Amino acid sequence: MKHALVFGKFLPFHIGHAALIEFARRHSTRLTVLVCASDQETVPGEVRAAWIRETYAAQPEVEVQVLEYREQELANTSETSLAVAQAWADRFREVLPEVTLVVTSEPYGALVAARMGIEYLDFDVFRAQVPVSGTAIRGDVRAGWAWLPASVQRHYQRTVAILGTESTGKTTLAEQLAKHFKAVWVPEAGRDLIPDSTDFRQEQLLAVAAEHARRIAEVRAIAGPLLLLDTDVHITQSYARLLGQEYLTLPPGIYQQNRADLYLYLAPDVPLVQDGTRLPGPERTRLEALHRQTLADFNIAYYEISGGWAERWAQAVTLIETQFRLEVRL
Repeated sequence: MKHALVFGKFLPFHIGHAALIEFARRHSTRLTVLVCASDQETVPGEVRAAWIRETYAAQPEVEVQVLEYREQELANTSETSLAVAQAWADRFREVLPEVTLVVTSEPYGALVAARMGIEYLDFDVFRAQVPVSGTAIRGDVRAGWAWLPASVQRHYQRTVAILGTESTGKTTLAEQLAKHFKAVWVPEAGRDLIPDSTDFRQEQLLAVAAEHARRIAEVRAIAGPLLLLDTDVHITQSYARLLGQEYLTLPPGIYQQNRADLYLYLAPDVPLVQDGTRLPGPERTRLEALHRQTLADFNIAYYEISGGWAERWAQAVTLIETQFRLEVRL
């Protein structure tokens, strides 16, 4: 039996890694993929391991393990160095004494195998078959999105919810931001199921909550790095309070589908455009206060956007760009 070892930090796991793993599978009867996670990296090793396990869930011969280490003890480098390769080889021999084959896409793989006294195979060292690297993806996740397996894409997808009371430009802003960022947006279900804001019942709100969650789930599965929501379940909850009732009792899955990484709240400092189906001014003001109270009750932190249309646009773009720089960081 040939037991192969593929190792790396998989930060992030991409289709180049997948090609390497497939190559190793074809040349072994058992394969261990070792995720090397240092104490200085921001993404936990178990998260990275989960990406790979999900991808190879149907291949029981592929085992994924995590090797956590301190950079003071082992060097975190991709440079080929005899001393570094031998130090890593010694650690690999400690944790996986039964491996008989090392497979890598890096020149230092041969040095590791030689130190361990086992067979070595290289794969696509010059990145001719799969021209991608983790370094390039870490530099720009959005540009490298197509190189990421679905399990990794879900981890780095960011959702922005655009909230606010009636006639504050939520839909217009969501559509414009989607075009600017080449993203997908989910239109609110409320306007389709409740055409007149002055006449609705609790049963309709329950239908809106369920339908909006369904739409989000449908789009989230195919969306790219950014998903925009035109309103969310908390706005629907505010309408229940407007009826003088308690918050709707909803399944946890609805809140899960509505989860967002960034909430933008549009202040009502723009003129009300009354088309006959919107709340009158005083009721709009009352609903606005209920929205804020609902967000507080559900512990939703948000950024307020105000000013004219150009100012609102500039604030939203800046906040989203900042979210990507801070959160989509590998």
